[in-house]
Amino acid sequence: MSQRGTGVLAYIVAAFSISWTLWYGLAGQGWEPGSSDLRWAVLQGAFAPALAAIAVRLWVDKGFGDAGLRLNLRKSWKYYLLAWFLPLPGMALVLLLAQTFGLAEVDWTFRSGLAALAASEGGAAPDMPGPWVMVMFSLASAAMTMPILFGEEFGWRGYLQQRIFRGGRGKPLIAAVVTGCIWSLWHLPLNLQGYNFPDQPLAGAFVFTVSCILLSIIFGWFLAASGSIWCASLAHASTNAVGASLVLLATGGKPGIMAAYLGVLGWVPLGLLAAWIVATGRLRPAPEEPAPAPGHEHEQDVL
Repeated sequence: MSQRGTGVLAYIVAAFSISWTLWYGLAGQGWEPGSSDLRWAVLQGAFAPALAAIAVRLWVDKGFGDAGLRLNLRKSWKYYLLAWFLPLPGMALVLLLAQTFGLAEVDWTFRSGLAALAASEGGAAPDMPGPWVMVMFSLASAAMTMPILFGEEFGWRGYLQQRIFRGGRGKPLIAAVVTGCIWSLWHLPLNLQGYNFPDQPLAGAFVFTVSCILLSIIFGWFLAASGSIWCASLAHASTNAVGASLVLLATGGKPGIMAAYLGVLGWVPLGLLAAWIVATGRLRPAPEEPAPAPGHEHEQDVL
């Protein structure tokens, strides 16, 4: 087996072993969908892909040269803004479709969802902030949780998707599709416990797979365009904190496979963006800039 193949296999085994051992061990103690115990288990397991990628890079690939650890803010700030704010119009489109086709009762103030979530935790309904306050809070939450989502992105996009692309005869779409399927399978213990779609875990696992493929294309684009895994991590964090969370709150805190950002209606905005990325060839990394002339090395971007 080639070094690349050995690295890919070792990464998958390590990422799955760490997370699944943790999740199934905690599941034996009893989980309730939406419980704080389940959320804590998800948080712990989220770092397994990064740990697996670090181990494989140290002992198999021997290096972090293509890991995308630099922020590249000076050259790629616009991609960071896109990664941060793009889930907002996507969220709005999902809610408009849900309202238009009668698939959910949409509360654009998000108050019904906040009240439902408070009730599920056994607490009193909180003072209800205005909708724009909730939007700003979600955006801030995305920025704050970016380091947590780095735990996934450094492994899935920063390592696996890049390695599969190299062995895929220059076809980054194949790499994104394969990575999306593996990434979805990695989530399977959580989805079977009702993490994303508690009322329909089996059907939800299939729906989630399609969403993972589309997101692998989108997050892969942010990595390729910015050259930084941090940009992909911000896109992932904003997908969760802005797109998925606000749709959940606007639909009364009741996740379903249809009216959800990672559900069937979410395929519309995610699919449109993914189709544009593929059609315009944007999954390929941007060409590298020529090395600076002697004496000008200090002018390189250090961010």
